[in-house]
Amino acid sequence: MNIVARWFKRNLSNPQIVFLGLLLLTVFTVVLFLGDMLTPVLASIVIAYLLEGLVGLLQRRGLPRLPSVVLVYLLFVLFVALVLIGVMPLLSRQVTDLVQQLPNMVSEGTRFLMDLPEHYPDLLTQAQIEELIAFMRAEAVSFGQQVLSWSLANVAGVITILVYLILMPILVFFFMKDKELILGWFRQYLPKHHGIAGHVWRDVDRQISNYIRGKAWEILIVWGASLVTFAAFGLKYAMLLSLLVGLSVIIPYIGAAVVTVPVLLVAWFQWGWSAEFAWLTLAYGIIQALDGNVLVPLIFSEVVNLHPVAIIVAILIFGGLWGFWGVFFAIPLATLVQAVLSAWPQPPEEPETTA
Repeated sequence: MNIVARWFKRNLSNPQIVFLGLLLLTVFTVVLFLGDMLTPVLASIVIAYLLEGLVGLLQRRGLPRLPSVVLVYLLFVLFVALVLIGVMPLLSRQVTDLVQQLPNMVSEGTRFLMDLPEHYPDLLTQAQIEELIAFMRAEAVSFGQQVLSWSLANVAGVITILVYLILMPILVFFFMKDKELILGWFRQYLPKHHGIAGHVWRDVDRQISNYIRGKAWEILIVWGASLVTFAAFGLKYAMLLSLLVGLSVIIPYIGAAVVTVPVLLVAWFQWGWSAEFAWLTLAYGIIQALDGNVLVPLIFSEVVNLHPVAIIVAILIFGGLWGFWGVFFAIPLATLVQAVLSAWPQPPEEPETTA
């Protein structure tokens, strides 16, 4: 008990530590309990933070801030319009076609599985295959029912998306335009002695800015490379699968393993055990290898290295708390924890006592 009492006395007597703890607790509470209501605000902050790098680049080239903000914002709106007009209709058609083809794929997969006991009688039995097929059919029926129910009850979701499409661009523009005004408003409520919190923020700001912008570039590069590769091979649903591959980089290690399954399954249903399937598998493996061994070290060279176990634990914890955004920000949040632990004042070493 004396050890705990000394720890509380040493740390709670430091106003900077108290302020840092209250600040982290307030942010955590707001995001945890008001995250759903503040989703467009939080997403707009992320987008504005992402675009701030281009604004800063133009400012360093001599362009005033307001013209820089307007130029970057117009490029962002143009990019979103191109995605909505050019990509979304194609994605919608491919998703619809894939759902319609699922029964045929299940039938073909069933025939393939039924032949396995004849070729590998020591490994698989007919009863095991029939049990697996029954499970697959039940899952396919459940998936179809979920898709149908989602489409029937999606009116509210469509309305929400339309509201976000109108509200978020406005929020992004004002977050970029009035950045200093908003930050100044927050600063006036901060205590004078917040050196530790400022140190943590500068460290985390450097890490998060590198991570978010780097992750955006990684998604676009991997998506583009996968789209070109899949289209060159003539793979069906190239846009849908390449987008999934691009988004899979959000979840380190796990995302690449999960998205490999639909890519190889679609290729197998299209070509079977053929040379096209082998070459596509090789090309896809090269994309994943280049992403992990060349692109990630190049883009994230300034990010603090975290152990893979720490990354996976962060994904599980923050993903369970905040869903998609928790997964996306798992590494920055783990970096925040690391920065707080690094900035935490270390107790003075007690002199050794001699007997």
